Amino acid sequence: MEKSVVFNGKLLPYVLLAPQLAITLIFFYWPASQAIWQSFLREDAFGLNSEFVGLENYQALFAQPEYYTAIGTTVVFSSLVTVLSLGVALLFATQADKNLKGASAYKTLMIWPYAVAPAIAGVLWFFIFHPTLGTLARPLRVMGFDWNPMLNGTHAMVLVVMAAVWKQVAYNFLFFLAGLQAIPKSVIEAGAIDGAGPLRRFWTIIFPLLSPTTFFLLVVNIVYVFFETFGIIDAVTSGGPAGTTTTMVYKVFADGRLGGDLGGSAAQSVVLMVIVIALTAIQFRYVERKVQY
Repeated sequence: MEKSVVFNGKLLPYVLLAPQLAITLIFFYWPASQAIWQSFLREDAFGLNSEFVGLENYQALFAQPEYYTAIGTTVVFSSLVTVLSLGVALLFATQADKNLKGASAYKTLMIWPYAVAPAIAGVLWFFIFHPTLGTLARPLRVMGFDWNPMLNGTHAMVLVVMAAVWKQVAYNFLFFLAGLQAIPKSVIEAGAIDGAGPLRRFWTIIFPLLSPTTFFLLVVNIVYVFFETFGIIDAVTSGGPAGTTTTMVYKVFADGRLGGDLGGSAAQSVVLMVIVIALTAIQFRYVERKVQY
């Protein structure tokens, strides 16, 4: 028998929804509408004077070779961070789900990085791998590896990827661990009785049952990489060297805040928003089909 919630008054449901609707309107729809309108304007660096120019900001944007470079950098960066953060978190979660000594302390230590702000995480990794002062950069030089993320673009990309993955692993770990603990042990035991080994049980029983959690984290991680990694890149490389770590979200900041091109920056933010919405829609349209609920 299904239970339904009955409110005493017709106004109460709207009162309960009002705070969330207000937050959504103020902090999402209003800024998004302002960015869309601003993308059709040409403004001075202080935003005091503006002129309607139509699609000129978009035409100038797609005529920049640097913008296509930023798109390619974003694709590489987002793919590496998403795959590595999900893979490492799943590995740690499967180990934490076992009956091990000190499992509680292990789980607590795994959660700690989630409380660190992205910019702080970037600074921590920058000091660890600083070419002259870093504690782990010295052993690399001793082994003959010329590590220098300040001059080498590949090294800089590796550093920001490691910092972004370390920051996001804790979040993914929490959801994977909760998903593993929700799987009935009787199902896994039945597979063991049928003769399935640990790896076979994982790929044929555990991982398919984790598909809703994996799908949710896939969407969340893509949004995280596109937007929340700005603080890490700004603190570690500032988009350098020579723009090799300039992602789309950092280019929005660099052109708008540093370059003073407010209209062009707004156009970039609109394009970025459309790309993220399109990627999310594609995931729900095609990837969700393979999710087993």
